[in-house]
Amino acid sequence: MKGFPEHATAARRVGSPVGELVLLASAKGLAGLFFGHRYPETATATDDPTNPHLNAAEEQLAEYFRGERTEFDIELDARGTHFQEQVWAQLSTIPFGTTWSYGDIARKLENPGAVRAVGLANGSNPISIIIPCHRVIGADGSMTGFGGGLKIKQQLLTHEGVLLGVL
Repeated sequence: MKGFPEHATAARRVGSPVGELVLLASAKGLAGLFFGHRYPETATATDDPTNPHLNAAEEQLAEYFRGERTEFDIELDARGTHFQEQVWAQLSTIPFGTTWSYGDIARKLENPGAVRAVGLANGSNPISIIIPCHRVIGADGSMTGFGGGLKIKQQLLTHEGVLLGVL
């Protein structure tokens, strides 16, 4: 399926306060978390009710949305270019209830001129919410693009207690 990691072997659709989520797992870990409205077709991978990565992701996401979890502890198998993986690693360090700009991430990578490349890598994040790309905003504090749509980004940031002047 377009956009889904090819190494995924199991998939599951789960409900959430921000709509249906599509979880994908490989043998090594969670390989994808996508918003269901963006992927109306069923993934080619099949649901395995015993898959530990899907089960852990479903449980921890439920805890996150109930306000019981602010950090995820799930084996991940996000695959991308070396630069994308560096950006995703930085995204994973953004604390719950905090936002960073694309420039902040570029500076943390010691490559302040890579703001646009950071934006592209952020947009290629295959594991939304858990790798918190929704916590990235414009340098001026504005909401910026998000794969699930700006409404869902706003819902996630509001859930985390982030108050932006543009909301």
